[in-house]
Amino acid sequence: MLSETTDQIEDPAEERAIAALDLGSNSFHMVIAKQRHGELKIVETLGEKVQLAAGMSLEGKITEQAEQRALQCLERFGERIRYFKASDVQVVGTNALRVAKNRKAFTYKAQKVLGFPIEVISGREEARLIYLGVAHSMADDEGKRLVIDIGGGSTEFVIGERFETELLESLHMGCVSYRDRYFSDTEKVQSQEFDRAVLEASRELLHIRSNYKGAGWQSCVGSSGSIKAVIAALKAIDCCVDEEITLDGLKLLREKVLAAESISSLKQFGVKQDRLSTFAPGLAILYAAFKVLKIKKMAFNSGALREGLLYDIVGRIQHEDVRHRTISSLQRRYHIDTDQSQRVEATCLWAYSQVAKLWSIESEENEAMLRWASGIYELGNAISHTQHHKHGAYLIQHSDLPGFTDWAKKRLAVLVRLHRRRIANDVLAELETEEVQTVLKLVVLFRLAVILTANRVTQQTLFTLSVLDERSILLDIGDSWISKHPLTFASLKAEQATLSGCEFTLEIK
Repeated sequence: MLSETTDQIEDPAEERAIAALDLGSNSFHMVIAKQRHGELKIVETLGEKVQLAAGMSLEGKITEQAEQRALQCLERFGERIRYFKASDVQVVGTNALRVAKNRKAFTYKAQKVLGFPIEVISGREEARLIYLGVAHSMADDEGKRLVIDIGGGSTEFVIGERFETELLESLHMGCVSYRDRYFSDTEKVQSQEFDRAVLEASRELLHIRSNYKGAGWQSCVGSSGSIKAVIAALKAIDCCVDEEITLDGLKLLREKVLAAESISSLKQFGVKQDRLSTFAPGLAILYAAFKVLKIKKMAFNSGALREGLLYDIVGRIQHEDVRHRTISSLQRRYHIDTDQSQRVEATCLWAYSQVAKLWSIESEENEAMLRWASGIYELGNAISHTQHHKHGAYLIQHSDLPGFTDWAKKRLAVLVRLHRRRIANDVLAELETEEVQTVLKLVVLFRLAVILTANRVTQQTLFTLSVLDERSILLDIGDSWISKHPLTFASLKAEQATLSGCEFTLEIK
């Protein structure tokens, strides 16, 4: 099996193997596909009930037992994708990792076992990817659709048309978290517990009801294991017309579940063993969604987060990266001077091209970070020119940026925050220890590009940048240029002093 995968990767012109891993609150899933001329063919899917959310301590930490289940699962997944290129694999963590207080320690261990970086995504980014997976798994019909995905720790609601989203929301309610909060009886589903879960879910839904009903939709689609299990149960009781869920069907299923002698007897409705404890909580959330949002009927689609990740990878391969669209959107929203952005980008990438390999920072992601930072480093001016680098960093960290993980947003915010004034050590300290030196080098290159294009007239690429050692570079820009640009040269001299404060040397000639 592994040798076959290796052959696929060695012939990328014909076929390319890509993989997506969804580290969910209840289950870990991996899907492997072959990509050829933009088309995807799923060749393998794997899933395990890791129950990360269920393995949380009262202090909000992933317990040792849950950690071991997760690491063992990732070790098995890792063997299957061992020979994949890093750019062809995406691994994301969702709600359980978003809230876990020891997520840094966990992801460090998990990345070592898996062999690929793990990126924790926001709830709305999760919703975007889920919608992308569903949209690519359906007919390309006109009209808006509402997509609902009930996970272990959160439920995502998306309204979109074709492949574009209009509304994205992730609510803190999931089949695992609701089981732990509202279903204390492990032997039987109690009516008062079920109704309490419905009430709490309804209260959560009130926050989005007005916007979602105002936007409207022509069709409703459910994804995720919880909704698939409901469909199977409705079929078992002969209450599923045209493969669709209705409120009447949910009402009847509720009665059947409450009348069941025990949770284990839910098997008569086609509920699998590993979903017995989370079936009623998932049903309660779906029941509340139907009532609050006035949903008439819902179809099921197997597309989900992991399929969305696959299509996100394909988009990046084909240079249709949603992150580029996000940067363009920010430029328009905050009225950024794009001509200046292009000057900074050209200058910064010229500097990067000369030192990246020798500085061991050469990667697609690092180059992209410099492009993105160049595009939006002045967005803080929309608030105030004074301290605009701080305002810009705040906006990046606290905005929903489609395509950007929490890790990417943090890196981007650091570049914008440190593009001028002093290089604050406390800002760098927010990064993982092993990436501080890499980001500092990117910061140095970015700061030089901003200084060299300060006249806002031309990009500056008439210079040579040389690496002296890990913390020293030489800028050879020429006496003639220096004599014609005394103000910029003064800024470069000031930059020498700034960099020396963080034990970094800039030599100029």
